[in-house]
Amino acid sequence: MASNCRKISPIISVVVLFLFFIFSVCPVESVNFNGSNQNFHSRKESLKMRFIRDSLMKINKPSIKTIQSPDGDLIDCVLTHQQPAFDHPLLKGQKPMDPPERPKGQNTTSSSMSKENVQLWSLSGEFCPEGTIPIRRTTEQDFLRASSLRRFGRKIRRPIRRDSSSYGHEHAVGYVSGNQYYGAKASINVWSPRVANHYEFSISQLWVIAGSFGDDLNTIEAGWQVSPELYGDNYPRFFTYWTSDAYQATGCYNLLCSGFVQINRRISIGAAISPISSYNRGQFDISLLVWKDPKHGNWWLEFGNGVLVGYWPSILFTHLRNHASMVQFGGEIVNNRASNSHTSTQMGSGHFATEGFGKASYFRNLKVVDWDNSLMPLSNLRVLADHPNCYNIQGGINRVWGNYFYYGGPGRNSRCP
Repeated sequence: MASNCRKISPIISVVVLFLFFIFSVCPVESVNFNGSNQNFHSRKESLKMRFIRDSLMKINKPSIKTIQSPDGDLIDCVLTHQQPAFDHPLLKGQKPMDPPERPKGQNTTSSSMSKENVQLWSLSGEFCPEGTIPIRRTTEQDFLRASSLRRFGRKIRRPIRRDSSSYGHEHAVGYVSGNQYYGAKASINVWSPRVANHYEFSISQLWVIAGSFGDDLNTIEAGWQVSPELYGDNYPRFFTYWTSDAYQATGCYNLLCSGFVQINRRISIGAAISPISSYNRGQFDISLLVWKDPKHGNWWLEFGNGVLVGYWPSILFTHLRNHASMVQFGGEIVNNRASNSHTSTQMGSGHFATEGFGKASYFRNLKVVDWDNSLMPLSNLRVLADHPNCYNIQGGINRVWGNYFYYGGPGRNSRCP
């Protein structure tokens, strides 16, 4: 055994001398693991920024005019036929449809929200020119705030069953189901609820739903939201959403992907709403109507009194090509339990339903659209709160408000630890 060791040792000596020579001549270049790591992160950062720049090129269309909003937003006036909707492979080459027949029973007084300033960007009275639509410009910072670049502008994948608050989503809603629905209408009280951290949000909206609560879920959604991650501030903003596969690969907020076709030059989806309600003082609400065009089958959105914003083409959907099977109204928040306790993100006004008008947030004049394109009052409204000690809801009906409910709450409190 000793003889074998003596035979191998000269070879080992040569190897050792060779390695010593190599490390002496180029000690830094040979073992600079930190440099390699930095190069890796540099390449990764470069790919990230390239992805963001490419995405911004797709989202932000050429504009013929830009309006500066008091909240810092830039509103681009984009030619109607160049809007993001027509990037969709099923919509390429199309032009916006003509306005449909409005539901029977809808108030058609001469006053119109088109003559009112309900968003910050238009407080000066300046609007986009005829033949264009206003689109809130998406910025590099919007992408950098996102928890996922690939899913920027989309909701996380989640079930929306109202008997569960899984995935941190909690609700206080009124809903109807069991019939065929062709639209929904509500006046929604607007507040500016406090959102506890960057990755939570507070939404008040209506949902038009079809399909099961599996992967084939179809929804159309509209309302107002406070989302620091999406917008970088705490303003309540008018928003829309759609999906045809339960939030997996289709749909998005506002105009951040192709799909929704806008026709209005005075309303900017994603822009801040003004004015807003104040506790025990002035109250402000927005009226929203979603309904299915009886002739072409598209789902139209009206904001205010007679002001058409645009439509979701029926070809985007599967089940909603026919009709909805459920309509919901109410509030939703995200609770990510960042401090191992319930979030203090507020819903609605941040006050419980029991406080009533001027203090609690409300939905009023709730209606659905029937098979014959008629607006109908609700006969079987049910209300549900996932965690009533955190956010609750109380429904009612009277001659002035029709079907209504108060809802909301502060989140974390002595009964909601």
